[in-house]
Amino acid sequence: MNQDIVVCQEVYGSSNVKKKYILERSGSVTSVDLSPKLTSVSHFFRSVFLPQGYPESVSSDYVTYQIWDTIQAFCSSITGTLAHQAVLKGVGVGDETATVLAATLTWLLKDGTGMLGRILFAWMQGTSLDCDAKRWRLFADILNDLAIFMEILAPSFPWLFTPIVCTAGVCKSIVGVAGGATRAALTQHQARRNNMADVSAKDGSQETLVNLAGLVINFLLIPIVTGKPMIIWSLFVIFTCLHLFANYRAVTCVVMESLNQARLNIIIKDYIKTGIIPQPKIVNFKEPVIWKTRRKLQIYLGSSISSVCRSSKDLQSMLHIYRDSQYLLMIDLKNSCINIVLSQSSTIEDQIQSCLQAEIINYVYEMLYVPDQTPQKNIDSIAEFLINGDCGSTSHQSYHYTLSIIDRFREDLHDSGWLTDPVLLGPQEWRCTWDINGLSDKKHY
Repeated sequence: MNQDIVVCQEVYGSSNVKKKYILERSGSVTSVDLSPKLTSVSHFFRSVFLPQGYPESVSSDYVTYQIWDTIQAFCSSITGTLAHQAVLKGVGVGDETATVLAATLTWLLKDGTGMLGRILFAWMQGTSLDCDAKRWRLFADILNDLAIFMEILAPSFPWLFTPIVCTAGVCKSIVGVAGGATRAALTQHQARRNNMADVSAKDGSQETLVNLAGLVINFLLIPIVTGKPMIIWSLFVIFTCLHLFANYRAVTCVVMESLNQARLNIIIKDYIKTGIIPQPKIVNFKEPVIWKTRRKLQIYLGSSISSVCRSSKDLQSMLHIYRDSQYLLMIDLKNSCINIVLSQSSTIEDQIQSCLQAEIINYVYEMLYVPDQTPQKNIDSIAEFLINGDCGSTSHQSYHYTLSIIDRFREDLHDSGWLTDPVLLGPQEWRCTWDINGLSDKKHY
């Protein structure tokens, strides 16, 4: 051979780390680094703080979310230190008249009430944390700020110190449950290569780095603010406002492609009006992250049959309408709700279809309360039955209308980038087996 030959080239993911391999005249293969200067330094920090394969291995909203999450974590570190200082002062650190026993009992009560709060909150709201991850994430951070406020305030009321810090402990325990659970849901959304553990680990590294920076600032800050309540409260207000703003921006920048009740409500309203499924980015921007989705008729998915049937006539009417379906839908105008009973053999597709029908009914019902608004021609018959209070005919008409559009609706969902498996519609666990001719096998129950 008269000249060297490039036999191979390689690149590390989407980074600037590149190499080529040259076959020399002697027959040996030599590697040549083609990376720009300082690439090794940037590559080191990427590998330490970013998931492997970034940015292809994470969602498109990853960087924006992490930036705002970093800002809120730094602010929380500052205000948290101010709260710790206040609690230590309240239990008697630096006070010669305070006893170790009193401080220990206060701390035990604080931790004990917090543990009880953690258990109760997980029992009452655990199933809804996946479905409304963004809303609960913001709730957790608002509650954390409230707990910090109470801890800073507590030393000013010595006779109420223990009840105040115990209440703050309950709040922080709830924050731990809601924040941890929703963090897992958001990490699952961000991980695009089944790399949830890697994304979670690198998020932990980023948060640790922020806490280290906060620790340095706190070392400089605490000697300055100690004994100066005006400065403490001023810093608390400033960093709390920034904390809340950063959290709001963080959760609103997340674009989740899975369906929950809030996003499905927005999708169906736009679909009825325009016949077009909006893109995930548009729907996520409209999704409420502070309050629950408000409807004239609340929708309860997975209800018990006892909540929808008041008589055998009601049951026979529903079985006649939904004889070929895997769900039963009952409209209750008196209690302003729609109950959906799911069959034992119902699937995710049945849940989507039943919620589509319920949202159509709710949309028409809300239109009746809007002045100078008339429903479109394809749903005007549903409006007439609702005006007359005929729930049975409304259910029948809306069911057949839903059947006429469901196939196209599913196709449009997929074409617009929505995921229909899994869905986060939050059904209750009641499942029913029915037969219009009577149940022949009681074991189904």
